[in-house]
This record gives sequence, structure tokens and C-alpha cells, in this order.
Amino acid sequence: MSTPVSAPAKAAPGGWAIALALALVYVVWGSTYLGIHFALQGGLPPLLGVSGARFVVAGVLFFAVLRLRGEAAPTWPQWRTLIVMGGLLLGLGNGMVVLAEGSGVSSGLAAVAVASVPLWMGLFGLMRGHRPTRAEWIGIAIGFIGVVWLNAGGTLAALGAGLVYLLIAPVAWAYGSIWSRGRDLPSPFMTAAGQMICGGVLLCLAGLLHGDRIHALPQGTGLAAWLYLMLFGSIVAFTAYVWLLQHVRPALAGSYAYVNPVIAVALGTWLAQERFSAQEFGAMALIVAGVLVIYLAKVRRRP
Repeated sequence: MSTPVSAPAKAAPGGWAIALALALVYVVWGSTYLGIHFALQGGLPPLLGVSGARFVVAGVLFFAVLRLRGEAAPTWPQWRTLIVMGGLLLGLGNGMVVLAEGSGVSSGLAAVAVASVPLWMGLFGLMRGHRPTRAEWIGIAIGFIGVVWLNAGGTLAALGAGLVYLLIAPVAWAYGSIWSRGRDLPSPFMTAAGQMICGGVLLCLAGLLHGDRIHALPQGTGLAAWLYLMLFGSIVAFTAYVWLLQHVRPALAGSYAYVNPVIAVALGTWLAQERFSAQEFGAMALIVAGVLVIYLAKVRRRP
């Protein structure tokens, strides 16, 4: 195994720092599903415009700021790790979600489908020796029951390509998250910047192969959505997530997937007139219960 990122003597982060990072990931990422919806409506191509371009711009800006503040640039071995992380988390994880919404999946349903991330993180974590506690497994199980209930009516099965995209996205994101733990990486912030650059470039290349072309800059709501995704979804929330991966257990880092659907559904209903059945709302209630169990299990483990 490669050299750990943090030195053994480094103090553990305070509870307030973990709570703030979780809040950013929960709320901001929950709103990015609607941001993707509006960016696509604004005429931006999915992989090249909505995903690739915003990650490249965000990554380059963040990288420049960090270098001006004296942060060390990644070494060449670290860049290789960042390329893999960028390809898994952003290339497949985010790219597949954008393609799913582009194929007709609602923003709220996309967020709910991605709620299986913590389950996959628990399974992949076993391969790396990270065994969730009994309480964390209970939380994961409760949330997954909600996901199964959500799909009991065959909603996703009728979406064709959208179903395939939403099957790939959470698996790739979960595996990339677990694979990155214990790797030789730069600081959490530089890791986020480098990963956005690498993932953004890969998404742009995939977009060109996919046939994506940007014929004109988006206007109005589309441009505002792209800027929001770039600044808040890419820099703020993604940096918080990378920081969490290096400081908390995998089950807690992935717990955002249980809260994001609630935020996404609420915003989609309010701002995009998306409609959801009583079954879907009931399933989301179980998902929220799952994340509360996971969070309480984490609190009980702290001194």
C-alpha cells in the first residue's frame, strides 16, 4: 500500500469541521442535479459542456489559487493517481448522471438512483479492510430498502439508456472513493483541484468522441446554472467531499447520497415542476432514516 496522505501525528479534525463539510456536500450536491437539468435545457452538450468544461475551468482556477498560496503541486506519481480518480469519480460517476438526465431522467430521480453509493462503498470497503460497524450496516440497509422500494414499480426500468447510466454512475463513484483511500496524494484541496483537471479533460475527450459540440455560449438560466455548477458544485462541495474521504469512515463520506435525493426532489418539484408519487416519497423517507443511523453511529465512535 502507498504512503498514507496524513502523518500519524496529525490531529483529528473537530466535529464542527466534519459537520460543515457534510452540510456542504449534502445541500450543494443535492441542488446540482437541478443545475444539470437547467444547464442541459440551456443548450450545453452533456459531457463536453455541462461536465467537462466546468471541471476544467474550476480545476484550473482552484489549482492556480492554491499554487499562489504556496501549496505544493502534485508529483508525477500523484498525477497518475489523480487521473484514475478523475476518471472514476468524475468521468464515470458524474458523466453518467449527466447523460442520464440528458436522456430524460428527472433531476430528482437521478439523485435518488445514486443513493446506492453508500451500499457499494461498504462492499468495496470490505476489499480494502474497512469493515463498517453493525450500526453503519443497519443504516446502509435501511437506505437500500428505500432504494428498492423506489424501483419496485419499474420506474427506472422503463428509461432504457438512462437506467444503464444510473447503474454505472454509483458503482464507479463508490469504487473510486474507496480506491483512493491510503494512496499517495497531495493535500485534500490540491487533490480536488488536480482531480477536477484530470476528470474534466477526460470528460471533454469523451464528449468529443460522443459527438458533443458547443456552438454558442448559453444564456440566462443555462449560463447561471453552469456557473453555479462550476463554483459551488465543483469547487466548494467537491473539495469538501475529498476532504471527508481523507478524514472519516467511508460509510459516512458516502452518506450524502441519502440526503441529496430529498434536496433534489424538493427543488425539482419547486423549480422544475417535476412530479413524484407517494411511493417515491415513502422511499425517500427510509433513505433519510438510513443516513441518520449512519451519522449517529459515527458520533458514538468519536471519543
